[in-house]
Amino acid sequence: MTTSYFMPTSDSGKADLLDHLASNLPRYKDLLTLSDDTCAFVLADAKSFRYTCQTMNDMQAYAHHWTVYKNQLRDDNSSLIPALWPTAITFVVPRPDAVLFGIIPRLSALVAQIKTNKNYTPAIGQDLWLIGSSTSVDPSTWKPQLNLQNKAGHPIIAWTKGDASAIEIWVDRSDNANFVMLTINTEPNTNDNSPLPPPGNTAMWKYKAIYRFHDEQVGQWSDVISVSVGG
Repeated sequence: MTTSYFMPTSDSGKADLLDHLASNLPRYKDLLTLSDDTCAFVLADAKSFRYTCQTMNDMQAYAHHWTVYKNQLRDDNSSLIPALWPTAITFVVPRPDAVLFGIIPRLSALVAQIKTNKNYTPAIGQDLWLIGSSTSVDPSTWKPQLNLQNKAGHPIIAWTKGDASAIEIWVDRSDNANFVMLTINTEPNTNDNSPLPPPGNTAMWKYKAIYRFHDEQVGQWSDVISVSVGG
């Protein structure tokens, strides 16, 4: 049995906490004697951090796409069709306003202020996610649940992190190579920006994944999911 500190360790968890506070803190504003400006900066920080995390994930996926493209361009002599450039990255719009550096130190200071308020109670802390939970961690039972989304024709493997350190995702592109490792990600979700089949061709891409904890595979492999790409 372990008791966790209220602050999540992952960036995605911190983004979730900021989003939750931005939505729920205004209900306690008067009780905890917080100003409108305080609620406004929490909302601005939440929007900015969420956007930054998503953009970073997209950029990492785009860099992986170029690495796959470069390797295929260099070594694959099996195709008679000219290589197509990787699809350009599309940033999410609108972009939120910029905020000052130090979102998490600001958040920690605000939480300390809230917990010293005379009207603060453990029930409020639970409602605002400011109290760590007691959990029993058994990595041997972990099994990823994968879902597929789509972005400009490329699959997005959606998954949740839970208490795992990362996830290891493998792909089978129906090219007689069977399953090979696609990537190890520490933050959801995972974009597969590998080159698609040429126009007029389709392929069935399959995915499976397993969680990682302290740099080792743990638990069970996910169910295999598949999607038809190209066309």
